[in-house]
Amino acid sequence: MKPRFLSSVPSPTMFVPWVPGGGPMPTKEPIYLSYDEYESLRLTYIEGLNQEEVAERMKISRGTVWRCLESARNKLVRMMVERRPLIIADKPPQPPEGPST
Repeated sequence: MKPRFLSSVPSPTMFVPWVPGGGPMPTKEPIYLSYDEYESLRLTYIEGLNQEEVAERMKISRGTVWRCLESARNKLVRMMVERRPLIIADKPPQPPEGPST
């Protein structure tokens, strides 16, 4: 994978759906938004850059930017429609490796 340039790496952040009345949130598998996806969204929708400019900033191809944006939008919509938590982190946590019992 080609290295990407990110203006800053956000600390892992979680967004959870609001439950009216403050009841407990049903446990659902979270959706993970990668740092690449986060940065491509930020540059496109907050800074107002086009895909070519985003690609230049992140030092990746325009096609990769398009894939990052498409994946990020899909994840955001699934998070809202399915009422699942969204975590901004590079990778889901891995279970500890060790001897199986």
